[in-house]
Amino acid sequence: MQVHHHRYDAVIVGAGGAGLRAAIEVAGTCRAAVLSKLHPTRSHTGAAQGGMCAALANVEQDSAEWHTFDTVKGGDYLVDQAAARIMCAEAVDAVIELEHYGLPFNRTADGRIDQRRFGGHTRNHGEAPVRRACYSADRTGHMILQTLYQQCVKRGVTFFDELMALDVVLTDGRVAGVVAYELATGDLHVFATKGLLFATGGFGKMFKVTSNAHALTGDGPGLLFRRGIPLQDMEFFQFHPTGIYKLGILLSEAARGEGGVLRNTDGERFMERYAPTVKDLAPRDMVSRAMLTEIREGRGLGPDRDFLHLDLTHLPPEQIDAKLPDIADFVRTYQGLEPKSDLIPIQPTAHYAMGGIPTNIDAEVVIDAAGTTIPGLYAAGECACVSVHGANRLGTNSLLDIVVFGRRGGRAMADFVSEAPPPELPPDAQGEVRRRIEALLASPGGERVAVVRQQLQEQMMLEASVFRTEESLAKARGHLHELRGRYGDVAIDDKGAVFNYDLTEGLELGYLLDLAEALVVSARARTESRGAHFRDDHPTRDDATWMRHTLASRHPDGSVRLSYKPVDGGLYQPMERKY
Repeated sequence: MQVHHHRYDAVIVGAGGAGLRAAIEVAGTCRAAVLSKLHPTRSHTGAAQGGMCAALANVEQDSAEWHTFDTVKGGDYLVDQAAARIMCAEAVDAVIELEHYGLPFNRTADGRIDQRRFGGHTRNHGEAPVRRACYSADRTGHMILQTLYQQCVKRGVTFFDELMALDVVLTDGRVAGVVAYELATGDLHVFATKGLLFATGGFGKMFKVTSNAHALTGDGPGLLFRRGIPLQDMEFFQFHPTGIYKLGILLSEAARGEGGVLRNTDGERFMERYAPTVKDLAPRDMVSRAMLTEIREGRGLGPDRDFLHLDLTHLPPEQIDAKLPDIADFVRTYQGLEPKSDLIPIQPTAHYAMGGIPTNIDAEVVIDAAGTTIPGLYAAGECACVSVHGANRLGTNSLLDIVVFGRRGGRAMADFVSEAPPPELPPDAQGEVRRRIEALLASPGGERVAVVRQQLQEQMMLEASVFRTEESLAKARGHLHELRGRYGDVAIDDKGAVFNYDLTEGLELGYLLDLAEALVVSARARTESRGAHFRDDHPTRDDATWMRHTLASRHPDGSVRLSYKPVDGGLYQPMERKY
């Protein structure tokens, strides 16, 4: 295992939308590099389908103020309102900037960027749905990813592809470097750097049914968690209503934005009972719970009564071809159905982490309730928690988040490294990573990574997903304790150095177990229901007690301990979420 040393002013870990947008900001201002365990254009941003919201008002009246209100209300008032205002105010410029970069948005008849409806987005503070989502058919994330990557290539950004970051080096209370494992050779790379930004995405692979790619294992939050950085609001994990039955592959909210509806076994458009104003375009947490309520009450479909239908059959065929081409192809490929004439079996799928690495509005990592930062450490995108999504993210706010806070984080990091002195790395910065890898490779244990991971995913799905109770979360904690012990007995069959996925999946599993425990401990403590966190035994929201963010910290003995910090409130005070 050879060790290669590098020195850069700024390093970005992750090459999805947030990482690439940050890279554009630092390009040319300092010596910078981007590390990614995938080729950049395979990053999960490319799977985002429906759109990126901004109050352009190209199709109907809209405003950034209404967008802010919807974001706060949709997040069940756990949103930090100053951050939400910044995101919504900067949304218009962010979309126009992407247009100028060359992103091929759909157009109105008069040539402006077209917009469509999306769940939870309304006009005049909840009066009716509004067309706010800017889109490129149903492959908006793919187009953003390609566009930003092309801009990085144009600016000469240095990429290190297929390097997996495994540790961060902190010295004298500041960032000094990052240690990564090269998949192609098995070598270690140590990057000395003044500034380090994590943009590593989510961690949905802790659940059995998920829209997340195999690579989304929480590497960034996981390695920082082990270094004592707390994770914020981990109990809030969003389930998207329309995943392909049993597979979890996403069928975008764009389908409902274009007029698709949800139906139960009676053919009823049941969302009219749960959200009479916006119906199928209610926030995702509400729609997912409504769907599972229908299934619980016996109105599901199939032999096990465990799925519902998405109905596009009433839409004009040319509309499906023009605006939902990828969704239509997914249905044909994975289900053997024709969406123009067949009803589509769907179920909620684990989709998005509202929680993650705590940051401020400039993407600086925050480690306590007082707002203390670690100089030179940043995070943006799904791995971060600003918090603009609160307890439940609205559709299309994720693509907005990565662009706005990727840009702000890149700009803040560029300013910081221009004046910061170079750090001093310890002589054995790679030592802990080397020992971890060698221990896995040498383990004589009888457990297998795939088996432990499968049982983690099944238990999290059963006990800590859409509906939770004290009993289910206590069971989940017990199962995690057992799986943690079994993980210590995991053996790696492949002893090679070249693309050893047996090894890298073992490393990823460790992060998933850590983050699952943070989620379960945080969820068990929060004795209320808010946004995506729903407790059957505490079904109401408790603003008097729980209007606060959770901070979960991993202590040296391996235990998870909780602390809290207040929500940054503002104009919009908590009220009942009616749609």
